[in-house]
Amino acid sequence: MRRRYRHIEDFMLHPTEVQSQLLSKLLSKASSTEWGSKYQFSKLKTYNDFRSSVPLQNYESLQAHIDRIRQGEQNVLWPTEIKWFAKSSGTTSAKSKFLPVSQEAIEENHFKGGRDLLSFFCNNVDETKMFSGYSLRLGGSTTFNSTNHETYYGDLSAVLIENLPFWVEMRSTPNQAIALMDEWETKIEKIVDSTIKQNVTSFFGVPSWMLVLCRRVLEKTGAENLLEVWPNLELYAHGGVSFTPYRKQFEELIPKPDFKYLETYNASEGFFAIQDSFDADGMLLMLNNGIFYEFIPMNEYKGLESRAIPIWEVEKDVNYAMVITTNAGLWRYVIGDTVKFTSIAPYRIAITGRTKLFINAFGEELIIDNAEKAVQEACLKTDAEVREFTAAPFYMAGSDSGAHEWIIEFSRRPKSLEDFETILDDSLRALNSDYEAKRHKNMALKAPIVHEAKQELFHHWLKQKGKLGGQHKVPRLANDRDLIEELLELNR
Repeated sequence: MRRRYRHIEDFMLHPTEVQSQLLSKLLSKASSTEWGSKYQFSKLKTYNDFRSSVPLQNYESLQAHIDRIRQGEQNVLWPTEIKWFAKSSGTTSAKSKFLPVSQEAIEENHFKGGRDLLSFFCNNVDETKMFSGYSLRLGGSTTFNSTNHETYYGDLSAVLIENLPFWVEMRSTPNQAIALMDEWETKIEKIVDSTIKQNVTSFFGVPSWMLVLCRRVLEKTGAENLLEVWPNLELYAHGGVSFTPYRKQFEELIPKPDFKYLETYNASEGFFAIQDSFDADGMLLMLNNGIFYEFIPMNEYKGLESRAIPIWEVEKDVNYAMVITTNAGLWRYVIGDTVKFTSIAPYRIAITGRTKLFINAFGEELIIDNAEKAVQEACLKTDAEVREFTAAPFYMAGSDSGAHEWIIEFSRRPKSLEDFETILDDSLRALNSDYEAKRHKNMALKAPIVHEAKQELFHHWLKQKGKLGGQHKVPRLANDRDLIEELLELNR
């Protein structure tokens, strides 16, 4: 792992050359695909050729092509066989997205990113015994494609677990049969039972679910903290949601001054970035792991009509929408995340949010379209009218699950506010598969908390902020509590 660091230093020192060579390699490999023929990849010699010839894409624009691949067609977007799809939360037109995962993406992006993470850890820790124990992984499940039993889909973590090499599987826990179970309550119990007697030295997983597991370990064992169960814990590699609200809870669960945390940026579309040192400001963008990066300044963002720039033109502290071209056939794909560069020598990024309003405090990836449709459905079924609303994450005290907290101003009150809350929750489950998973038996997310706003509450807030007028709107979703705390205070 320490020797591996020399390969990482190469792209840190020569980012432009590494990214340019990678783009040429991707275009050459896919030149005979349907997509490559359409956009004449074989004639594209420079980045400017690529940018001017290939339009920006999103899931909606690629969905028809991806659906064909899921039905068994090949050589559409990528030349090698694609039989795995990472299931992610939906878009405005679908409950779930199914993102192609090629064998190259598994080996050269996701697994390589995992090895790079371990390399960073080993280069920052003089003496480690992590490899003498087990890594506890907390992933999703896979399933057969309902229309074609030669392709499979599941959470990205489950897809990777299915494809792990034997030498990684030997040092991972729980075993694959438990790790891929799809009933979460049973799965958590099985993981606890199978790991509490093992020498677990590291964790990998989303913080909200990892907390559920860790608290169940303490309940089952009667231990005061996790070190009483696993005394050799050294590392928690986390990602998926902001770690800030969870850090204090994990520090209480693992009261060890030299315990290490490393943040990762590992999405269904690819493994993008890793915190390369414990005190680094931001995560190192991995430039040689099969992904070519472009960025759209958010002050110029116009959706798929935007103009993107390559990494060698970015600046620090500018908010960018990220665009990726991958070794799984996502070409100039706008993933919806926004980042800023905390450093450009080397290139380090921090996630700043989404191109659209969202809540993703517990891994639910709730977008504004989901929220607006759910409110509309609740109004329809309770004969209500909503003037304004906003929602934010709510962090329960102690070991309790989180929730979403809503403030809703009605122009016509629902016949039953309780019915409105239930329909809102049910509609969100139907619209968003990640929200539905987190709400399962209240394990990671409880039912929404809904407050009825005083009349003109949102008007008064806008007036207080000097934002009255047609161009100013109350954000309907926020991933922090700043706005909702101000509104709750006004609503007293």
